[in-house]
Amino acid sequence: MIRVGITGGAGYTGGELLRILLRHPETEISFVHSNSHAGRPLYTAHSDLYGDTGLCFTDKASDADVLFLCMGHGKSAAFLNEQPLSGHPRIIDLSQDFRNEPVFHTKDGQEWNFVYGLPEYNREKIRKAHYVANPGCFATAFQLALLPLAQAGLLAGEVHANGITGSTGAGQTLSSTSHFSWRNNNVSMYKPFTHQHLIEVRRTLETIAAKDIPELNFLPVRGDFTRGIFLSAYTYTDKTAEELTGLYRNFYAGAAFTFVRDSDVSLKEVAGTNKCLLRVEKYGHKVLITSVIDNLIKGASGQAVQNMNLMFGLDEKTGLDLKSIAF
Repeated sequence: MIRVGITGGAGYTGGELLRILLRHPETEISFVHSNSHAGRPLYTAHSDLYGDTGLCFTDKASDADVLFLCMGHGKSAAFLNEQPLSGHPRIIDLSQDFRNEPVFHTKDGQEWNFVYGLPEYNREKIRKAHYVANPGCFATAFQLALLPLAQAGLLAGEVHANGITGSTGAGQTLSSTSHFSWRNNNVSMYKPFTHQHLIEVRRTLETIAAKDIPELNFLPVRGDFTRGIFLSAYTYTDKTAEELTGLYRNFYAGAAFTFVRDSDVSLKEVAGTNKCLLRVEKYGHKVLITSVIDNLIKGASGQAVQNMNLMFGLDEKTGLDLKSIAF
Protein backbone atom coordinates (compact mmCIF):
# COMPACT_ATOMS: atom_id res chain seq x y z
CA MET A 1 0.00 0.00 0.00
CA ILE A 2 1.13 3.54 -0.77
CA ARG A 3 1.27 5.61 2.42
CA VAL A 4 -0.17 9.07 1.77
CA GLY A 5 0.31 12.36 3.58
CA ILE A 6 -1.80 15.45 2.88
CA THR A 7 -1.06 19.01 3.96
CA GLY A 8 -3.74 21.67 3.87
CA GLY A 9 -6.26 18.88 4.32
CA ALA A 10 -9.12 21.09 5.52
CA GLY A 11 -9.55 22.92 2.19
CA TYR A 12 -11.48 22.04 -0.95
CA THR A 13 -8.64 20.23 -2.74
CA GLY A 14 -7.63 18.41 0.42
CA GLY A 15 -11.21 17.25 0.88
CA GLU A 16 -11.43 16.00 -2.70
CA LEU A 17 -8.18 14.09 -2.25
CA LEU A 18 -9.55 12.41 0.86
CA ARG A 19 -12.76 11.38 -0.88
CA ILE A 20 -10.74 9.77 -3.68
CA LEU A 21 -7.90 8.25 -1.66
CA LEU A 22 -10.06 6.73 1.08
CA ARG A 23 -11.54 4.55 -1.69
CA HIS A 24 -8.33 4.05 -3.66
CA PRO A 25 -7.41 0.33 -3.61
CA GLU A 26 -3.65 0.95 -3.33
CA THR A 27 -3.41 3.74 -0.72
CA GLU A 28 -3.69 4.29 2.99
CA ILE A 29 -3.75 7.71 4.67
CA SER A 30 -0.77 8.20 7.01
CA PHE A 31 -1.61 11.74 8.12
CA VAL A 32 -3.70 14.78 7.20
CA HIS A 33 -1.99 18.01 8.22
CA SER A 34 -3.87 21.15 9.19
CA ASN A 35 -2.73 23.80 11.65
CA SER A 36 -6.24 25.19 12.09
CA HIS A 37 -7.95 21.80 12.68
CA ALA A 38 -5.21 19.84 14.48
CA GLY A 39 -6.65 17.18 16.82
CA ARG A 40 -10.14 17.33 15.35
CA PRO A 41 -11.78 14.55 13.26
CA LEU A 42 -11.69 14.95 9.49
CA TYR A 43 -15.48 15.18 9.37
CA THR A 44 -15.39 18.49 11.25
CA ALA A 45 -14.07 20.07 8.03
CA HIS A 46 -15.59 17.59 5.56
CA SER A 47 -18.96 16.58 6.98
CA ASP A 48 -19.65 14.09 4.15
CA LEU A 49 -16.79 11.93 5.50
CA TYR A 50 -18.70 11.24 8.73
CA GLY A 51 -18.68 7.47 9.20
CA ASP A 52 -16.06 6.90 6.50
CA THR A 53 -12.93 7.34 8.62
CA GLY A 54 -11.84 7.85 12.21
CA LEU A 55 -8.76 9.85 11.24
CA CYS A 56 -8.03 13.21 12.86
CA PHE A 57 -6.09 16.21 11.59
CA THR A 58 -2.56 16.70 12.91
CA ASP A 59 -0.07 19.55 12.95
CA LYS A 60 2.89 17.19 12.50
CA ALA A 61 4.05 15.37 9.36
CA SER A 62 4.89 11.68 9.72
CA ASP A 63 6.24 8.98 7.42
CA ALA A 64 4.65 8.75 3.98
CA ASP A 65 5.55 7.48 0.54
CA VAL A 66 3.91 10.45 -1.17
CA LEU A 67 3.03 13.91 0.13
CA PHE A 68 0.29 16.04 -1.43
CA LEU A 69 0.69 19.77 -0.77
CA CYS A 70 -2.78 21.37 -0.81
CA MET A 71 -2.04 24.71 0.83
CA GLY A 72 -2.55 28.18 -0.56
CA HIS A 73 -0.23 29.58 -3.18
CA GLY A 74 3.13 30.63 -1.77
CA LYS A 75 2.96 28.27 1.23
CA SER A 76 4.39 25.03 -0.19
CA ALA A 77 8.03 26.14 -0.19
CA ALA A 78 7.71 27.46 3.37
CA PHE A 79 6.20 24.17 4.56
CA LEU A 80 8.97 22.12 2.96
CA ASN A 81 11.60 24.29 4.62
CA GLU A 82 9.94 24.34 8.04
CA GLN A 83 8.52 20.83 8.41
CA PRO A 84 11.05 17.98 8.65
CA LEU A 85 10.17 15.10 6.30
CA SER A 86 11.46 11.60 6.88
CA GLY A 87 11.89 8.92 4.25
CA HIS A 88 12.29 11.28 1.28
CA PRO A 89 8.66 11.03 0.09
CA ARG A 90 7.59 11.81 -3.44
CA ILE A 91 5.84 15.17 -3.55
CA ILE A 92 2.88 16.43 -5.59
CA ASP A 93 2.24 20.15 -5.15
CA LEU A 94 -1.26 21.43 -5.98
CA SER A 95 -0.36 25.12 -5.59
CA GLN A 96 1.32 27.24 -8.24
CA ASP A 97 4.62 27.45 -6.32
CA PHE A 98 6.61 25.13 -8.63
CA ARG A 99 4.68 25.33 -11.91
CA ASN A 100 6.65 28.26 -13.26
CA GLU A 101 9.73 27.99 -11.04
CA PRO A 102 10.32 24.21 -11.03
CA VAL A 103 13.61 24.18 -9.11
CA PHE A 104 13.37 24.22 -5.30
CA HIS A 105 16.47 24.67 -3.15
CA THR A 106 16.16 23.16 0.32
CA LYS A 107 17.74 24.62 3.45
CA ASP A 108 20.38 21.88 3.44
CA GLY A 109 21.48 22.67 -0.13
CA GLN A 110 19.56 20.04 -2.11
CA GLU A 111 18.03 20.88 -5.49
CA TRP A 112 14.61 19.42 -6.20
CA ASN A 113 13.32 19.59 -9.78
CA PHE A 114 9.54 19.53 -10.21
CA VAL A 115 8.04 18.00 -13.36
CA TYR A 116 4.92 19.67 -14.75
CA GLY A 117 2.06 17.26 -14.07
CA LEU A 118 -0.19 17.35 -17.13
CA PRO A 119 -0.37 13.64 -18.09
CA GLU A 120 -1.64 14.22 -21.64
CA TYR A 121 1.53 16.23 -22.27
CA ASN A 122 4.17 14.88 -19.86
CA ARG A 123 3.18 11.28 -19.08
CA GLU A 124 6.62 9.64 -19.41
CA LYS A 125 8.40 12.34 -17.42
CA ILE A 126 5.78 12.03 -14.66
CA ARG A 127 6.40 8.26 -14.48
CA LYS A 128 10.05 8.94 -13.61
CA ALA A 129 9.50 12.00 -11.43
CA HIS A 130 10.05 12.34 -7.70
CA TYR A 131 8.52 15.83 -7.56
CA VAL A 132 5.48 16.95 -9.56
CA ALA A 133 3.83 20.37 -9.91
CA ASN A 134 0.13 19.86 -10.56
CA PRO A 135 -1.31 22.21 -13.23
CA GLY A 136 -3.82 24.95 -12.47
CA CYS A 137 -7.51 24.32 -13.15
CA PHE A 138 -7.98 26.92 -15.90
CA ALA A 139 -4.57 25.92 -17.27
CA THR A 140 -5.67 22.28 -17.55
CA ALA A 141 -8.83 23.08 -19.52
CA PHE A 142 -7.00 25.64 -21.70
CA GLN A 143 -4.02 23.42 -22.53
CA LEU A 144 -6.13 20.36 -23.33
CA ALA A 145 -8.10 22.55 -25.75
CA LEU A 146 -4.96 23.68 -27.61
CA LEU A 147 -2.26 21.00 -27.32
CA PRO A 148 -3.11 19.22 -30.62
CA LEU A 149 -3.05 22.51 -32.54
CA ALA A 150 0.28 23.51 -30.98
CA GLN A 151 1.92 20.18 -31.78
CA ALA A 152 0.70 20.38 -35.40
CA GLY A 153 2.05 23.93 -35.79
CA LEU A 154 -1.45 25.34 -36.26
CA LEU A 155 -1.29 28.12 -33.67
CA ALA A 156 -0.35 30.73 -36.24
CA GLY A 157 -2.83 33.41 -35.18
CA GLU A 158 -3.99 34.85 -31.88
CA VAL A 159 -6.13 32.66 -29.64
CA HIS A 160 -9.26 34.10 -28.03
CA ALA A 161 -10.69 32.23 -25.07
CA ASN A 162 -13.37 32.61 -22.42
CA GLY A 163 -13.65 30.39 -19.35
CA ILE A 164 -16.29 30.35 -16.63
CA THR A 165 -15.54 28.65 -13.31
CA GLY A 166 -17.52 27.65 -10.23
CA SER A 167 -17.19 29.24 -6.81
CA THR A 168 -14.94 26.44 -5.48
CA GLY A 169 -12.24 27.73 -7.82
CA ALA A 170 -11.73 30.63 -5.40
CA GLY A 171 -10.82 28.32 -2.51
CA GLN A 172 -12.54 27.83 0.84
CA THR A 173 -11.58 31.14 2.46
CA LEU A 174 -14.45 33.59 2.17
CA SER A 175 -14.07 36.74 0.10
CA SER A 176 -16.52 39.40 -1.02
CA THR A 177 -17.07 37.54 -4.31
CA SER A 178 -17.61 34.07 -2.82
CA HIS A 179 -20.53 34.83 -0.47
CA PHE A 180 -23.75 33.14 -1.60
CA SER A 181 -25.69 36.42 -1.68
CA TRP A 182 -23.13 37.91 -4.11
CA ARG A 183 -22.38 34.87 -6.23
CA ASN A 184 -25.89 33.50 -6.65
CA ASN A 185 -27.69 34.72 -9.82
CA ASN A 186 -24.57 36.69 -10.69
CA VAL A 187 -21.73 36.54 -13.23
CA SER A 188 -18.58 38.68 -13.25
CA MET A 189 -15.20 38.85 -14.95
CA TYR A 190 -11.83 38.96 -13.21
CA LYS A 191 -8.19 39.29 -14.28
CA PRO A 192 -8.98 39.78 -18.01
CA PHE A 193 -5.92 39.02 -20.18
CA THR A 194 -3.71 38.72 -17.05
CA HIS A 195 -4.73 35.46 -15.32
CA GLN A 196 -1.74 33.79 -13.64
CA HIS A 197 -2.39 30.45 -15.38
CA LEU A 198 -1.49 31.97 -18.74
CA ILE A 199 2.20 31.67 -17.85
CA GLU A 200 2.11 27.87 -17.60
CA VAL A 201 -0.22 27.57 -20.59
CA ARG A 202 2.14 29.54 -22.82
CA ARG A 203 5.20 27.63 -21.63
CA THR A 204 3.62 24.23 -22.36
CA LEU A 205 2.29 25.25 -25.78
CA GLU A 206 5.59 26.78 -26.85
CA THR A 207 7.47 23.70 -25.68
CA ILE A 208 5.30 21.29 -27.64
CA ALA A 209 5.24 23.61 -30.68
CA ALA A 210 9.02 24.14 -30.45
CA LYS A 211 8.54 27.83 -31.24
CA ASP A 212 6.98 31.02 -29.95
CA ILE A 213 3.20 31.22 -30.25
CA PRO A 214 0.98 34.27 -30.82
CA GLU A 215 -1.01 36.09 -28.16
CA LEU A 216 -3.31 34.14 -25.83
CA ASN A 217 -6.30 36.36 -25.05
CA PHE A 218 -8.16 34.95 -22.05
CA LEU A 219 -11.25 36.26 -20.24
CA PRO A 220 -11.89 34.39 -16.93
CA VAL A 221 -15.42 34.58 -15.54
CA ARG A 222 -16.92 33.77 -12.13
CA GLY A 223 -20.01 31.60 -12.50
CA ASP A 224 -23.04 31.25 -10.23
CA PHE A 225 -22.50 27.50 -9.71
CA THR A 226 -20.31 25.45 -7.40
CA ARG A 227 -17.91 23.41 -9.48
CA GLY A 228 -16.66 23.02 -13.04
CA ILE A 229 -14.96 24.96 -15.83
CA PHE A 230 -16.55 25.62 -19.21
CA LEU A 231 -13.88 27.02 -21.53
CA SER A 232 -14.21 27.93 -25.19
CA ALA A 233 -11.31 29.01 -27.40
CA TYR A 234 -11.04 29.89 -31.05
CA THR A 235 -8.33 30.71 -33.56
CA TYR A 236 -7.94 30.61 -37.36
CA THR A 237 -6.94 27.72 -39.63
CA ASP A 238 -7.55 26.48 -43.16
CA LYS A 239 -7.86 22.86 -42.00
CA THR A 240 -11.27 21.25 -42.52
CA ALA A 241 -13.55 20.18 -39.67
CA GLU A 242 -12.80 16.52 -40.49
CA GLU A 243 -9.03 17.11 -40.45
CA LEU A 244 -9.22 18.93 -37.12
CA THR A 245 -11.40 16.31 -35.46
CA GLY A 246 -9.03 13.61 -36.69
CA LEU A 247 -6.07 15.58 -35.37
CA TYR A 248 -7.62 15.79 -31.90
CA ARG A 249 -8.72 12.16 -31.85
CA ASN A 250 -5.24 10.97 -32.82
CA PHE A 251 -3.57 13.20 -30.21
CA TYR A 252 -5.80 11.93 -27.38
CA ALA A 253 -6.06 8.32 -28.57
CA GLY A 254 -4.02 7.10 -25.59
CA ALA A 255 -5.40 9.54 -23.03
CA ALA A 256 -7.07 7.99 -20.01
CA PHE A 257 -9.55 10.77 -19.30
CA THR A 258 -9.67 13.20 -22.24
CA PHE A 259 -12.26 12.52 -24.93
CA VAL A 260 -13.28 14.26 -28.18
CA ARG A 261 -17.01 14.43 -28.75
CA ASP A 262 -19.07 14.96 -31.92
CA SER A 263 -21.91 16.57 -29.96
CA ASP A 264 -22.21 19.47 -27.53
CA VAL A 265 -20.52 19.14 -24.14
CA SER A 266 -21.78 20.41 -20.78
CA LEU A 267 -20.54 20.80 -17.22
CA LYS A 268 -22.82 18.20 -15.64
CA GLU A 269 -21.25 15.50 -17.79
CA VAL A 270 -17.87 16.01 -16.09
CA ALA A 271 -18.82 17.24 -12.60
CA GLY A 272 -17.50 14.79 -10.03
CA THR A 273 -15.18 13.06 -12.52
CA ASN A 274 -11.59 13.24 -13.73
CA LYS A 275 -12.71 13.65 -17.36
CA CYS A 276 -12.10 16.39 -19.87
CA LEU A 277 -14.60 16.50 -22.73
CA LEU A 278 -13.66 18.39 -25.91
CA ARG A 279 -15.76 19.52 -28.86
CA VAL A 280 -14.03 20.75 -32.05
CA GLU A 281 -16.06 22.77 -34.56
CA LYS A 282 -15.29 24.79 -37.69
CA TYR A 283 -16.99 28.08 -38.58
CA GLY A 284 -15.59 29.57 -41.78
CA HIS A 285 -11.86 30.02 -41.14
CA LYS A 286 -12.30 29.76 -37.37
CA VAL A 287 -11.84 26.60 -35.29
CA LEU A 288 -13.77 26.60 -32.01
CA ILE A 289 -12.74 24.22 -29.20
CA THR A 290 -14.92 23.74 -26.14
CA SER A 291 -13.28 22.16 -23.08
CA VAL A 292 -15.11 21.14 -19.89
CA ILE A 293 -13.64 19.78 -16.65
CA ASP A 294 -14.40 19.60 -12.94
CA ASN A 295 -12.07 22.24 -11.48
CA LEU A 296 -11.58 20.33 -8.21
CA ILE A 297 -10.95 16.91 -9.77
CA LYS A 298 -9.39 16.99 -13.25
CA GLY A 299 -8.34 20.57 -12.45
CA ALA A 300 -6.78 19.64 -9.10
CA SER A 301 -7.13 16.56 -6.86
CA GLY A 302 -8.11 13.94 -9.43
CA GLN A 303 -5.25 14.92 -11.69
CA ALA A 304 -2.93 14.78 -8.65
CA VAL A 305 -4.04 11.17 -7.99
CA GLN A 306 -3.60 10.40 -11.71
CA ASN A 307 -0.03 11.69 -11.37
CA MET A 308 0.54 9.63 -8.23
CA ASN A 309 -0.63 6.51 -10.06
CA LEU A 310 1.87 7.17 -12.85
CA MET A 311 4.71 7.85 -10.37
CA PHE A 312 4.11 4.54 -8.58
CA GLY A 313 3.67 2.41 -11.70
CA LEU A 314 -0.09 1.93 -11.36
CA ASP A 315 -2.68 2.15 -14.09
CA GLU A 316 -3.39 5.89 -14.15
CA LYS A 317 -7.14 5.24 -13.87
CA THR A 318 -6.79 3.45 -10.51
CA GLY A 319 -9.15 4.91 -7.92
CA LEU A 320 -10.57 7.40 -10.41
CA ASP A 321 -13.60 5.51 -11.69
CA LEU A 322 -15.87 8.39 -10.73
CA LYS A 323 -19.43 9.07 -11.90
CA SER A 324 -20.80 12.41 -13.05
CA ILE A 325 -24.04 13.76 -11.63
CA ALA A 326 -25.57 13.82 -15.18
CA PHE A 327 -28.75 15.66 -14.09
